[in-house]
Amino acid sequence: MEKQIASLHLVSAFLAMEPTDCVLSHARSLGGGSVTVDVQRFVWDHCISKAIGKCHAPYLKNFLKKLILEIESNHDDVLDELYELYTEFMISLKDENAVKGNVRALKYISFLFPDDASCKDAMVRKLVVPLHCSLNMLEGDTGCSIWPASLFLSEFILSIPDMFSSKTCFEAILSDGDLSTLSNMKLNLKMNQLSTGDDEPEFSECSDSVKCLHLPWECASESELQGLEPDIILGADVIYDPLCLPHLVRLLSILVDKSEPSLRFPRAGCDSAIGNSHDYSNRCNSQDVEAARDRAGNASPTKHPIAYISSVIRNANTFDRFLALVDKANLTVADLTGTFQPASLLPYMQSYDRSSIRLFRLSSK
Repeated sequence: MEKQIASLHLVSAFLAMEPTDCVLSHARSLGGGSVTVDVQRFVWDHCISKAIGKCHAPYLKNFLKKLILEIESNHDDVLDELYELYTEFMISLKDENAVKGNVRALKYISFLFPDDASCKDAMVRKLVVPLHCSLNMLEGDTGCSIWPASLFLSEFILSIPDMFSSKTCFEAILSDGDLSTLSNMKLNLKMNQLSTGDDEPEFSECSDSVKCLHLPWECASESELQGLEPDIILGADVIYDPLCLPHLVRLLSILVDKSEPSLRFPRAGCDSAIGNSHDYSNRCNSQDVEAARDRAGNASPTKHPIAYISSVIRNANTFDRFLALVDKANLTVADLTGTFQPASLLPYMQSYDRSSIRLFRLSSK
């Protein structure tokens, strides 16, 4: 079973385009401390050969280079296939520089669900999410990058699917304002078999329909926002820009306003997108689900909208400014970080550090 888990982590790390050192670490784990010939064959059959022509070529070239150096440094034999493919890359890819500009590639993020977390021999199910994303978040392509707080928010949602099932959710996204972010979102939704509609602030009757709306925070009207009527508002790393905070808090205050509470109830025969394809709620018993919902601050069906925001606090002054604006807007903030931790569904992702991420719940006073 340990080898099965090690091989799953290796393939998952490679598909997610984890840093090559992380992938090599998984390869060594699979080989008992070194990248043996058997491990090389596994990497070739299950990772590299399937990625040729699909994976971001510079990433694959760099991985091959470090893989070969790792094997040679241990004075082991290298598979001929590895040498041959790396030679092809040496000829076709001349630029050895790091990723430049707004380069995007297709990553596959695997969320791993143990059938029974208490049993070391438990089988593992996975939900693989393809995402077309930026490889360089520092080059003005922030809206198309995978931020740690967004992974944390995904784990939070997938840990308590019952709480989100048959709910209308609204996710506020902070980007650089480039409309290509919206186009990229639609592309990712289609790759994940989620239907998209026109850019109008209204939702389909079926909850597996997702709308991508260009709704700038600073100019969205109150009537537009009230028309959305979400049950749950989500946000990941949206409180780092002090200039945007007044607009964000205004948006949140309108969306969680309980003067006109939502009276929507779960629609029969119309489950959430997660429930339709992957029913993970049965991995916990009813008491587990209730306890998790209680810790998340939603032990009973949602009567009024609630916002959940995951964030890294990069600047204490900026965060204090956010808290002051929230208080002025008559909203309450609860830090759930110490009382609720989502399930660890990305154990292979060594570059993902959850320790600095905090989870907040916002509601109307």
